[in-house]
Amino acid sequence: MGRMTTTAADSASGHGNTPTDGRPAGTGPGGNGGPAPEPTDENVWLEEIYGEEQLAWVKEQNSRTEDLLEDADYAELEGSILEVLDSTDRIAMVGKRGDWYYNFWKDRENPKGLWRRTTWESYCTDSPEWDVLLDVDALAATEGEEWVFHGATFLRPAAGEPYRHALLALSPDGGDANRYREFDVESRTFVDPAAGGFDLPTAKGNVSWLDADTLLVSSTADGLPKTASSYARTGVTLERGGTLAAAPRLFEVPEHHMMAVVAHDSTPGFERTFAVDYIDFFNRTTLVLRDGSWVAIDVPTDVNVSAHREWLLFRPQRDWALDGTTYPAGALLAANFEDYLAGGRDLVVLFTPDAHTSLQSWSWTRNFLLLNLLRDVSSEIRVLDPSRPADAADGSFGDGSAWAPTLLDACPPLHDVNAYAVDDEDDSAADGGAGDDFWLVATGFTTPSTLMRGTLERGRDDAGTPGVVSRHTEVKSSPSFFSDAEYEVQQHFAVSDDGTRVPYFQVSSHNLPLDGQNPTQLSGYGGFEVSRTPAYSGTVGRAWLERRTTGLELDGGEAPHSRGGVYVVANIRGGGEYGPAWHRAALQENRHKAYEDFAAVARDLISRGVTSRERLGCVGGSNGGLLVGNMLTRYPELFRAVSCGVPLLDMRRYTKLSAGHSWIAEYGDPDVAEQWEYIRTFSPYHLLKDGIEYPETFIWTATSDDRVGPVQARKMAARMLAMGIPNVWFHEALEGGHAGASDNRQAAALQARSQHFLWKALAGGTS
Repeated sequence: MGRMTTTAADSASGHGNTPTDGRPAGTGPGGNGGPAPEPTDENVWLEEIYGEEQLAWVKEQNSRTEDLLEDADYAELEGSILEVLDSTDRIAMVGKRGDWYYNFWKDRENPKGLWRRTTWESYCTDSPEWDVLLDVDALAATEGEEWVFHGATFLRPAAGEPYRHALLALSPDGGDANRYREFDVESRTFVDPAAGGFDLPTAKGNVSWLDADTLLVSSTADGLPKTASSYARTGVTLERGGTLAAAPRLFEVPEHHMMAVVAHDSTPGFERTFAVDYIDFFNRTTLVLRDGSWVAIDVPTDVNVSAHREWLLFRPQRDWALDGTTYPAGALLAANFEDYLAGGRDLVVLFTPDAHTSLQSWSWTRNFLLLNLLRDVSSEIRVLDPSRPADAADGSFGDGSAWAPTLLDACPPLHDVNAYAVDDEDDSAADGGAGDDFWLVATGFTTPSTLMRGTLERGRDDAGTPGVVSRHTEVKSSPSFFSDAEYEVQQHFAVSDDGTRVPYFQVSSHNLPLDGQNPTQLSGYGGFEVSRTPAYSGTVGRAWLERRTTGLELDGGEAPHSRGGVYVVANIRGGGEYGPAWHRAALQENRHKAYEDFAAVARDLISRGVTSRERLGCVGGSNGGLLVGNMLTRYPELFRAVSCGVPLLDMRRYTKLSAGHSWIAEYGDPDVAEQWEYIRTFSPYHLLKDGIEYPETFIWTATSDDRVGPVQARKMAARMLAMGIPNVWFHEALEGGHAGASDNRQAAALQARSQHFLWKALAGGTS
C-alpha cells in the first residue's frame, strides 16, 4: 500500500496547540541552581486516566486505528498468531512443590487460564493428566471480576506433610496491583475469610508466609503509606483474622525510597526473616532480623546480596574495594553467612567477568551452584562445587573461581540456554531425591524451545578428570510454528559513534538478497540491565519472517520474486548483555549512547545492503518504547516506520506518572535543573519539531497499565496529531496492564496490530 495519511483535522482533541516559537515543542531555558521549569503541556488533561472525556478521545483514536489496520490480512494474521498462543502443543512449564508439579495454562477454551498440577510420571507422557485446582474463567464469571492470575506462594508444611495452603495473587485488570487470597489445594477452594482465611485488598506489594497463621506483608492497602514511586513503604506482621490497618509495623523506609519488602526464608535449619530497603532500582540495603532488631548486611548499597543456606552471595554493580582487594563490577563472590555478619570479610571469588563474558543469573541445587553466563550474547553454563577448591586444572576459564568449575555441555552457539534447580530441598527417596536435579531450557531464533531435566553428581568425565558429571535428557519440546529450517541466524557487530562494537542478531532467509529492499524490523530495549537474547517466537516467524511481499516496487521495477521480512535484535548499551558496565555506560547523562548504538545498527543494516530507510522499521515497548521514540525524533532519516508500545515519552513529567519516580536512578531527575538539561535531549515528547518528515508512527498502550501508564502514549499521539504530522496512529487496550494483554486473544490482537502496521508501511503488500 502507499503511505498512510492523516491530517490535523483527524486529531479532534481540541485542547491546545504546540508552541510556535521555533523550539522543540514544550522546551525552554533550563537554568541552573534551582528546580527545572515545567514546559508548556497542552495535553495535561489526558493524564486523568479514567475520565469520561479522556476515554472518549481514546475510543475515537482506537476506532480510526482499527479502521486502518483491521482489514482481511489483519484478521488472517491475528488468527495465525492466536493459533500459536493457544496451541496445546506448547510446553507446559512446571514448578515442583512436594510431590506435585504445578503449571498455569491458557488456551482457546481457557482464555483466563487454569492453575493445575500433575505427577512427574504423568508429566513425562504426551498427554499428562492434570488436576485442575482453579479455573480462573469460572472464578471471573462467578465473581463478576476480570481476574488475571499472577502466581501462587505456598506455605511450607510441617515435616512429612504435603503442601496445602497457598496465597494466590489475582489482579482485577492485569495491572501490578494484586489481591492475595488464601487457597486450599486439597479442597480446591479459597479459605473463607469469615473462618480466618487470608484475603488482602487489591494493592501493590508482596506477601510472605512467616508461619501457618502469620504473614509478612508489604502493601499500600488499607491506608498503609506509599513511597513516591507508588509502592509499599512499610512491612507489617499480619496475624490470621487481623487487618492490615491494625497490623504491627515491622519495617519502614523513607518516602523518597522506592519500596520496602519483607520476606521470610523458611529453609529448614536456616530460617531467617529479611527486609530490603530498595532505595532505587540499583541501590538497596538488606537487613536480617536478629533478636527482635534489624541488622544490616554491611555492603555498599550497589552490591546485590542473596542468601542460601550457609552462604551469602554478592554481585557488585560497580567495582568494590574491600580490605585492600578490588572486586570488579559483575563478579560473583561468596562468604559464610554467619561469619560475615560477625565481621569476617573472607570472600571467595566465584566468577569474574571479562570483555566478552557476563553473569546473568545463578541457581543453587542441593550441593552445587549453577551459573548462567553470556559470552558475546550466547549462553554458557558452569557448575561450581563448593566442596572442592579449584586447582590449576580448572584455570582454563581464566576467572580465578575459588570453587572447582565444570562446563555444562548444553549450549549451542547463538542460543539462549538457562539452568535452574528443580527442588534443592528434596532429599526424599521419592523421585530418587531431586535435590541436585536441574531444569535446562534451550531456545534460539529458529530453534523451538526444549525443556530438559538433568542431575548433577560428583564423578569423573570420559577423560578421567574429576569434577561434576551432568546427565540431562529431553522432557518436552515445543513444535515448530513456522518453516524455521528456511531461515538462518547471523550475529554482526556495528560500530557506534564512540567506537564501541555493538552486537546484533539478524534472522532472515538463506541467501538473502543484499539489495537494500528487504522489509526489516529492528527491535531493542537497552535499559535496566535487561539482556535481549535469542528466543524462538512463532509470532515473529508467522507475522514477519514468513509474510511475503507482492508487487514490491523497487528502483529497477517490480521485484523479481516475493520476499519475506528480516528480523533484527540489537544488544545495545543500557542492557545487561555484557554485565553492569554495559548497563552503566548508558545511564542518565550517557543515555544517548544507547540511542547512538541503535542508530549504528540501523546504519549497518543499510550499509550492508540488508535494507534501506524505506524498508526499515523499529519496534520497542516500555523502556524500548522510549528507545524507538528517540529513533522517531532524533533519527527520523533512518526509519520509515516506528511501532512504540507502552512507552515512556514525556521525560519531564515521567516521575509524576504511575511508578515513574522509581526510575530516577536510570534516567535522572527532571525536577533538578542540571539533570533536566540532559534528560530533555532524550525526551521525545519535547523533541518534536515542525517541518520534519517523521516516520509513520503507531503508538499503543493499555488503560490499566499501572507501571508506565497510558498517559505518555496518549500525550505523544495527541501532540503529533495536533502538529499535523501525517501517518500517526494510536491504540489503547482497555485492560491488560503493562503487558497490554491479559489473555491470549488480547495478546494476539496487540501483536497483530503492531506487526501489521509495520508490514503495511515497509512491504507495501502481503500474500
